[in-house]
Amino acid sequence: MFTGIITDIGSVQTLDKTGGDVRLGIKTTFDLNMVDIGASIACSGCCLTVVEKNGDVFFVDVSAESISKTTIGTWNIGTRVNLERALKVGDELGGHIVSGHVDGLATLTHLNAEGDSWRLRFEVPQDLARFIAPKGSVALDGISLTVNEVEGNCFGVNIIPHTWDKTTLSQRQEGDSVHLEIDMLARYMARMLDMQSS
Repeated sequence: MFTGIITDIGSVQTLDKTGGDVRLGIKTTFDLNMVDIGASIACSGCCLTVVEKNGDVFFVDVSAESISKTTIGTWNIGTRVNLERALKVGDELGGHIVSGHVDGLATLTHLNAEGDSWRLRFEVPQDLARFIAPKGSVALDGISLTVNEVEGNCFGVNIIPHTWDKTTLSQRQEGDSVHLEIDMLARYMARMLDMQSS
């Protein structure tokens, strides 16, 4: 489990494609002496398992299934990646509960500066739009964000300067896709309502 609070921006150092799977080496400022083999790290919102370490680089294996559901297949050497270590019992819950399971891709349709902040608008697949509500939470590329407004299958978020500077959102351009994880509570609430109405 994660909170959607990004604590490092890593970069892809190695990329080894074997069959349909990919092994990535990601450079980080995390103290990897404190990261066990088998630990989970959210990489731009995708929960991946550390399988090897070498200096300041950790390695993860990404299955063909994960590649088909995410943007990881487009990553190259040098791609910057939002990183968050798994939540420990007793840690501060600064964002919202994030599982690291990508539900789909959101497309950035509008990006506008508003004072020192940025307003971003995203379009999402219709089957996921029902889970997104004003003042609710979403995770985009692993970042916990509050939804400002919703219109059909589009929604907007406001990005403060700290989040803009400390995540990869500042590199995004209109037309780019990002990992979307809907709020877990919204998922279960929708399931309960579906069961009551059937």
